[in-house]
Amino acid sequence: MLTRRLSATSALAVLSLAVLTACGTEDGDQPADAATETTTDASADAGTVQCDYPADGTEPAREVEPPSSEAQATGTVPVAVSTNVGDFSLTLDAESTPCTVHSFVSLAEQGFYDDTPCPRLANAPGFGILQCGDPSGTTAGGPGYTFADELTGEENYPAGTLAMANAGADTNGSQFFFVFADTQLSPDYTVFGTFDEAGIKLMEKVAEKGDDGSNPAGGGAPNQPVTIESVTVG
Repeated sequence: MLTRRLSATSALAVLSLAVLTACGTEDGDQPADAATETTTDASADAGTVQCDYPADGTEPAREVEPPSSEAQATGTVPVAVSTNVGDFSLTLDAESTPCTVHSFVSLAEQGFYDDTPCPRLANAPGFGILQCGDPSGTTAGGPGYTFADELTGEENYPAGTLAMANAGADTNGSQFFFVFADTQLSPDYTVFGTFDEAGIKLMEKVAEKGDDGSNPAGGGAPNQPVTIESVTVG
């Protein structure tokens, strides 16, 4: 279980905060066999890669099938997000993060993200994130599988960034976070897309109302509840 802590000068906890137990066991420990590697199959079409999505030993927060092993590795994927506070658009980067985008698209198309609360808002000088992607609304739920990070080591997190939350290296599941203010983080969180100005403004308005302070790592449930009503690919 991660023990990184949130402070005004180190937003590293933004994501340790993001999924403390999302991909782990009930006590937050990560199964030893959960880490996987993303591999490229030389025999595959040049526009695809082979991805691994092994079961992590936990019950999924909502019944869902793991993605197929072959992922698109070119271009971008448009996504429309409808919430109770407004609508906005995402652009997913399949070329740079094919396995992450493939998982997100698979979950979205199966309705995994529909009618799900965003359980954590963290807003302070130097960073601002809204964490979503757990149908249980607890920041402990996931899809029942994990997949590897897709990192360059040069990731940064300006406003408008869409990135995966995790509980350590190669523990990605379903949870992700929207960055609505330029945020300082270590490059440990896969950046798999961006979202538009409309989304940034919506989250800024949510942030103005604050949070309940319920998360021990900082922040908590937004005082203005945010529910993702639907995620539509394409």
